[in-house]
Amino acid sequence: MTTRRDIIKGAWAGAMLGSAGQVLAQAPVQIRVSTAAPPTDFLAKALDAFKADIDGASAGIAMSVHTASTLFKQGTEVQALQRGNLEMSTMTTFEVAQQMPELGFFNRGYLFKDHAHLRRVFDGPLGEDYRKAVAEKMGIEILATHYLGTRQVSLRTKRAVKGPADLAGVKLRMPAGPEWLLLGRTLGVSPLPLGMPELYLALKTGTVDGQENPLSIFNAAKLYEVSEQVVLTSHMLQPVFFAIAKPAWAKLSAAQQTLLQNAARKAAKAGDDGRLADEASIIGAIKQRGLSVDTIDLAPFRAAADKAYVGDAVKAWDMAWLKRVAEA
Repeated sequence: MTTRRDIIKGAWAGAMLGSAGQVLAQAPVQIRVSTAAPPTDFLAKALDAFKADIDGASAGIAMSVHTASTLFKQGTEVQALQRGNLEMSTMTTFEVAQQMPELGFFNRGYLFKDHAHLRRVFDGPLGEDYRKAVAEKMGIEILATHYLGTRQVSLRTKRAVKGPADLAGVKLRMPAGPEWLLLGRTLGVSPLPLGMPELYLALKTGTVDGQENPLSIFNAAKLYEVSEQVVLTSHMLQPVFFAIAKPAWAKLSAAQQTLLQNAARKAAKAGDDGRLADEASIIGAIKQRGLSVDTIDLAPFRAAADKAYVGDAVKAWDMAWLKRVAEA
């Protein structure tokens, strides 16, 4: 027999369940972004602006940005995305090529002529084809492309450098992976794989003789404190992607997806503008710190690249795509 007390208890239970359901419905989607970028670099600043826009929209997304590989070690983020252990990272063309070797030509030294060439490629039809291929084969959506900078060589002790032969035997820190090792061959160095967080100490102690990075990252990581020379090899204009795992992307509503993509593109553009302005002035700042900055003839390095990127080293590349990049 149902009593008045039973009815009241049932009403309370229903109310509590309704409240819990409402709380669950309002629980924000968690998006963690992992990057190796130092906190003061333009990539990290762009991610902070990205987060600020998302937070300001109050659209049910809780975003956190983790710089300097504090959440996931550099080189492990893509696998974390694919295993469902991470929502977003700043993915590179090198990481894409590890799983899609046909796109390895994007890691070729001296591929892009300038920043405008890079933007024409990734903002045009070729870039759209690239994003679709990565989404289909890797399960990762690319939201925006950011200019990471033009990579230059720096050395802990000065030496005369006119071509790759002058860098023979130099232990140069480079990220891990066969495409990076091939790039190292164009520079004439002995590549030594090492994560960015370990680089400062490695330069200070002499574990490595030098490194290569965009000058804005060189500056942000304070590598000028443990270097004497910058050699303007300009061997790569590098893009980096704001990338999100497909399962995380699928959790978002259409409105949230639009918000995320628009905010990512806006932040990436701001990061590009900041880095380009910085690159225009940073050489003078580095010289003021007492480092020598050498502008050299790049013809020997370009010739070394032409010799390195042949035969078995590039047999997996999609040469039709490479031609489209050259013609963009």
